[in-house]
Amino acid sequence: MLKVAYSPSYSHHLPEGHRFPMEKYDILYSQLLYEGTAEDTNFFIPEILAENIITTIHTPDYWHQLKNLMLSAAEVRASGFPHSDQLITRERIIAQGTLNCTFFAIQYGVSANIAGGTHHSFTNRGEGFCLLNDLAMAAKYLLDHKNFSKILIVDLDVHQGNGTAEIFKDEKRVFTMSMHGEKNYPLRKENSDLDVGLADGIRNEEYLKKLAYHLPTIIDNFQPQIIFYQAGVDILITDKLGRLAITHEGCKQRDEFVLKLAKKNKIPIVVTMGGGYSPKISDIIEAHANTFRAIQNIYF
Repeated sequence: MLKVAYSPSYSHHLPEGHRFPMEKYDILYSQLLYEGTAEDTNFFIPEILAENIITTIHTPDYWHQLKNLMLSAAEVRASGFPHSDQLITRERIIAQGTLNCTFFAIQYGVSANIAGGTHHSFTNRGEGFCLLNDLAMAAKYLLDHKNFSKILIVDLDVHQGNGTAEIFKDEKRVFTMSMHGEKNYPLRKENSDLDVGLADGIRNEEYLKKLAYHLPTIIDNFQPQIIFYQAGVDILITDKLGRLAITHEGCKQRDEFVLKLAKKNKIPIVVTMGGGYSPKISDIIEAHANTFRAIQNIYF
């Protein structure tokens, strides 16, 4: 059974100019129900992540300043949106959702968070709409409490997973792969275990060829016990920040390739949504919905 973490966006708490792209999460939830890809029983609303899990990844000083709204104006600007108690609480709910999804993935083979993938969050700071790194905290929990020793993070968002790379730079039990726009944000890249830089304007065939070359090799060599898959849809040609030329069909084939590979190798996979910034929100919703359709078709 597919279990999906859903954290209502509460975007109405944000100033009007900051509600996009937050509102996509509520629309995607409604769309999946409307078209029958998911039912109410597939969704769960997570609790709030415990502070002691947050500080396994993030420094106590950063967490103290974040939760008490004490970060500087420059640090708040770098995060991408104004901070509030509601926003910090939602970040904790999203992260708990990803953690819960790890357990469901182990049970059912796959699970997904309708948000998550906050890969620009570092040990000591937030960037790019990311305050707490849900992928890293869930992975660390498995390392510390569930006897996991080989975790693969596959980041196919158009932007490098710089925060995740920084967090796990000295952790050999976690393999970080990021396939991203080479000249895109962030300007200063971190070092993942494997970085695949993509030229502006890359099209479906070349993109999928690179993915098909690298990912099976990593799985064969590293033999991961679980995969965290950051399925950002900002690779779309319609995306105002992406600078690539991937069509909806190409994005769909990307998801299908990753999911089929995980299932073939009997590796549980946790899927997070990541970025999507097309001017027409219908483009974003369709691409994200394709991810869930692929999950249902391949696994259930």
